[in-house]
Amino acid sequence: MASLARRERFELPDQVRKFFEGDWEVPAFPVEEYQDGSAMVIRAELPNINPEQDLDVTVSDGVLHIKGERKEQTEHKGRHGYRSEFRYGSFTREIALPSGASQDNVTATYNDGVLEIRVPVPEVGPTSTKVPISRG
Repeated sequence: MASLARRERFELPDQVRKFFEGDWEVPAFPVEEYQDGSAMVIRAELPNINPEQDLDVTVSDGVLHIKGERKEQTEHKGRHGYRSEFRYGSFTREIALPSGASQDNVTATYNDGVLEIRVPVPEVGPTSTKVPISRG
């Protein structure tokens, strides 16, 4: 007979723990950032979103804010029954913009489930300067 004093701590599986506690190390949705000429491009995969109603993109104090809400519902009607599934939730992401980025001409497009944001940034040229050497 096993002693009750030797109980081991019960650990929840990672997926269940993350569901209840949240996974704070993983952002709400992944983004891709890259430089394209004089624009910083941010792309986010956000399928099944109505961008006019469910997305809000703003820029303030050098930070790009992407906020949204996802609402999905499906219904399956058949000869043997009915099933309805839904999921919903809000998400947010903040991305620091490079210094000198202009918030005036930021553009955003949504196509085939991908949000693309273009932020004008000043082109950075060579940062070195030739220093003349004089004979002393």
